[in-house]
Amino acid sequence: MLALIQLGCNSNIENPSESLSIEKIKKRGKLIAITGFNAYSYFIYKGKTMGYEYELLKRFADRLGVDVEIKVSKDINEMFDLLEKGEGDLIAFNLTVTKERKEKFDFTSYFNITNQVLVQRKPKNWRRMTMDQISDSLIRNPIDLEYKTVYTRKGSVYKTRLENLSEEIGGHIEIIEAQDTVSIEDLIEKVANGEIDYTVSDENVAELNLAFYPNIDIETYISFPQKIAWVVRKGSNDFLEELNTWIEEFKKDLDFYVIYDRYYKYRNYYKARRSSKYFLSDGGGISQYDKLIQKYADSINWDWRLLASMIYQESNFKPDTKSWAGAVGLMQLLPETGNAHGAEDLLDPEKNIRAGANYIKWLDNFWAKYVEDKDERVKFILASYNIGFGHIEDARRLAEKYGGNPNVWSENVADFLLKKSKPKYYNDEVVKNGYSNGRETVAYVKKIMQRYDRYVQFVGLNPNKKEI
Repeated sequence: MLALIQLGCNSNIENPSESLSIEKIKKRGKLIAITGFNAYSYFIYKGKTMGYEYELLKRFADRLGVDVEIKVSKDINEMFDLLEKGEGDLIAFNLTVTKERKEKFDFTSYFNITNQVLVQRKPKNWRRMTMDQISDSLIRNPIDLEYKTVYTRKGSVYKTRLENLSEEIGGHIEIIEAQDTVSIEDLIEKVANGEIDYTVSDENVAELNLAFYPNIDIETYISFPQKIAWVVRKGSNDFLEELNTWIEEFKKDLDFYVIYDRYYKYRNYYKARRSSKYFLSDGGGISQYDKLIQKYADSINWDWRLLASMIYQESNFKPDTKSWAGAVGLMQLLPETGNAHGAEDLLDPEKNIRAGANYIKWLDNFWAKYVEDKDERVKFILASYNIGFGHIEDARRLAEKYGGNPNVWSENVADFLLKKSKPKYYNDEVVKNGYSNGRETVAYVKKIMQRYDRYVQFVGLNPNKKEI
């Protein structure tokens, strides 16, 4: 149910020959960004969407007053192909500005500057050696890469740099590109484990990996400083100008450096999230309650990732959470609601989730009489869970009276729920439950659905089965 828009889906494809304008993005209501997933750019950790690129994208989208849709790819070449086809507005990733890339695409103002470094393994007994002894055993002059084999990430600029270096030193360097889905983190791990001898990385990424692999060395530069920026299609002048204005302004803000340090400087945090079983990239779990969530999601015929997103919204997976209104536990149930649906001890995670699922099932049966489409009905259930079904019934009656569709949430019932804060509408004769401020509820539904889409990107429907 509620399938995520996947890479290659035609529903979001723009005509790549048409210039992309800010007005077009605002009219669409969302910024579509292409990125990769790793432990610093874009990921899910303990149920929360995080990442350097993600946080920057959110801030730029907030400036435009739109949402962010993320499309992920493990393959850098594919990222450029998707952008060229119009399947995204920009690539937001740790990409180096090069002359070759600039011939086909436009780069934004740079976010930061880094160097390419050689990643190599220290000697086995390095802990008993002096710094000078370690250094003497390693490549410190790029000339010494002659006749060495270096593995690089496919589609990266590292291969080009090594080819140029080979020309510069007048000797052969054996360059092997890894498979499309092999990340730079994978290659660094292979160096650390002795599977390969050398790879190349941006210095900021290599520094993070020192937290995992203290036996690697990253002190040998193989490039001059290089600019890191985002990418847009040629001809997107209006969009690019707005992006650059925001980048230059934001780089003067302390918040920019706080975000950068959060993902690129704090190695222990990087190590903690990558080591956690609740770090989602292409595996892992969402929370410690996944099995319970799966069990009770099955009982109501929901995708468990949707129920997980709802529980995160309610309590951030904290079972002892209590709200100012008296709601308790993972699914933030009022005691009377919990009792009505089979749970007295709402601080018990299983009893709380079971009672919440029972309440969802009750709401599903209630709304099934009016909203036939199951996916659409989910939004009515979520909204009712948040504010009460009476206010949603009022919004449906208003939608019907004023020409909207009472069985469609977005731009119909949701809009009239928002209007229930105005006297004209909450005093209308069809309204039975009076005033309500629907902003929180509309945002509640939206956040759960967006987070659900992101969970779908990172974890399978059946996490106990390896999906192909």
